[in-house]
Amino acid sequence: MPWYLYYAWKQLFPSGKKLPFFSIVSILGVLLGVAVLLIVLSVMNGFGHEIRNKVRSTSGDIQVRSPREIITDYDAVLEKMRNNPEVLVAEPYAEGIVMMQYQNLPAFPFIHGIPLGEEKYVLPLDKVIIAGNFQDLDHDSILLSSGLAKALRVWVGDIVEIYSPLMLEKMKKDEVLLPRELKVAAIFEVGWNQIDSNAAICSLPTMQDLYGLESGIHGFSIKLKDPNEAFEVADQLHRMLPSNFRIITWHEMNEDLLFVLQLEKNMMFFIIMFIVLVASFSISITLMISVVRKTREIGLLVAMGASRLQVALGFCLQGFVIGTFGTILGVGFAMLCLAFRNDIVHKFAQLTNSEAALLRFYQFANLPAHYEVADFVIVILLSILLSTFAGIIPAWRVTKMNAAEALRHD
Repeated sequence: MPWYLYYAWKQLFPSGKKLPFFSIVSILGVLLGVAVLLIVLSVMNGFGHEIRNKVRSTSGDIQVRSPREIITDYDAVLEKMRNNPEVLVAEPYAEGIVMMQYQNLPAFPFIHGIPLGEEKYVLPLDKVIIAGNFQDLDHDSILLSSGLAKALRVWVGDIVEIYSPLMLEKMKKDEVLLPRELKVAAIFEVGWNQIDSNAAICSLPTMQDLYGLESGIHGFSIKLKDPNEAFEVADQLHRMLPSNFRIITWHEMNEDLLFVLQLEKNMMFFIIMFIVLVASFSISITLMISVVRKTREIGLLVAMGASRLQVALGFCLQGFVIGTFGTILGVGFAMLCLAFRNDIVHKFAQLTNSEAALLRFYQFANLPAHYEVADFVIVILLSILLSTFAGIIPAWRVTKMNAAEALRHD
């Protein structure tokens, strides 16, 4: 071991003595900076990851629409989509907003009509049902989201009344159309409040009747085997389908949202990185104090033959050791906090009575987290580099020191 490395180690962790206070404070500063940075980045990644998964699971990887007209005679088009080797599920749909009523309690949910009898659906119904059985869905029944069912105070087996815009059109022609009565076959919950609070699913023929579409649809939802191939498959569909179809990937459908999420993550990284910078300044101040306190000792080392560069390197190594220990402990502390993040958040929300606000504004019942190796590597390298560079200023002071004057220093 080079002597200057041993010297740096003994300055930080002297034998037979308590750990120096300044070393503890410096390590804690790096620990907290690294931990906060990793926690925030992982949570932001979690929000982005969850939102992407929810968007894909509810609307598919690609949607094919006709913006100007209802799509009819779509069997040939649907067959072309399903023959694509990258397509896992392709289903026609019709959707819109209706008024739903149960015992004088009204709601205005977004209703989505899907074909019955399919082996696979874009939304994995078998995994999101919390009450009832989605296999019971037929032309006279409906699936309700958990929030909608709670708002209407209905349960499986209850009958709800549906009022559609078609009824208004009929009234303009002095015709009367009675509300459609549908039985609640099941209740689902996807884990995203935006869907769970106000959504319903019915059969495609039922939706066509409610909106007077006859045999028409509004578009197609496509789920891919690999969502990363969305743009490539979209290009294939552009070449394959008529020009009046509009093909939209899930990236394009949520372009603004994805941009905001990435912007928030980058801004949080930039802002919280200042915590690590502050910690590096504390390391620099600690080492400067050490230089002042050990001026005679440094002069003695130089007089015994040590070069100023070697002594300066010893102070840079002290910054490196502090940064390494603080970073390792910070990563461990961050992982511990992330493992118990939901318990911490729910306890804090209970104390501040903010559980409803958390669910309303952030759309998730639990705090998501997603780990990306690149974030950990960047944070670890930056924190260690900043801590090492923090030793440059005291090291530079050492190089300018005169050995004779240092030995006469009181």
